[in-house]
Amino acid sequence: MAEAEELPKLREDFRMQNKSVFILGASGETGKVLLKEILEQRLFSRVTLIGRRKLTFDEEAYKNVNQEVVDFEKLDDYAAAFQGHDVGFCCLGTTRKKAGAGEVEARVEELNFDRYSIFRPGVLLCDRQESRPGEWMVRKFFGSLPESWARGQSVPVVTVARAMLNNMVRLSDKKMELLENKGIHDLGKANGSLKP
Repeated sequence: MAEAEELPKLREDFRMQNKSVFILGASGETGKVLLKEILEQRLFSRVTLIGRRKLTFDEEAYKNVNQEVVDFEKLDDYAAAFQGHDVGFCCLGTTRKKAGAGEVEARVEELNFDRYSIFRPGVLLCDRQESRPGEWMVRKFFGSLPESWARGQSVPVVTVARAMLNNMVRLSDKKMELLENKGIHDLGKANGSLKP
């Protein structure tokens, strides 16, 4: 059976394990979409957002989402917020230039997770709340190009979120996985809509 055909069963098997998840960066574009996908798919029995401030949600679907407020400058003081979770997603986005990607990845490796995945998307296609004029122009540019070409350089945020979830449920014996833009597209588009 091909991997895409196995995804519904993998998701159902994962759902039955009653796992818990935390999300860092749920106020950003990727984090918001990831949270929405997690709630729609009902993959976790407990969802916790960890951030600098509490977020406000009006929809009923968000009523059971837990929130922990932390000071990122003193994370050691907030270790309890991270404990008791089976899965964690970090959506604290930045540009590769600002992040110093190799440095961040080396720091993550030092944490010695059983398994972790690093996603390196191209230009994120979304309707961003904050004003980034240069990014807006790039998104408009990619939006006007043929999909096959733009796909190599950009990716819709929903595709990134779905790729993160598909990657989480699929079995892997790799300790670290690195997904670049093409791999994110392929995995995020696998099996179309991922709703249960």
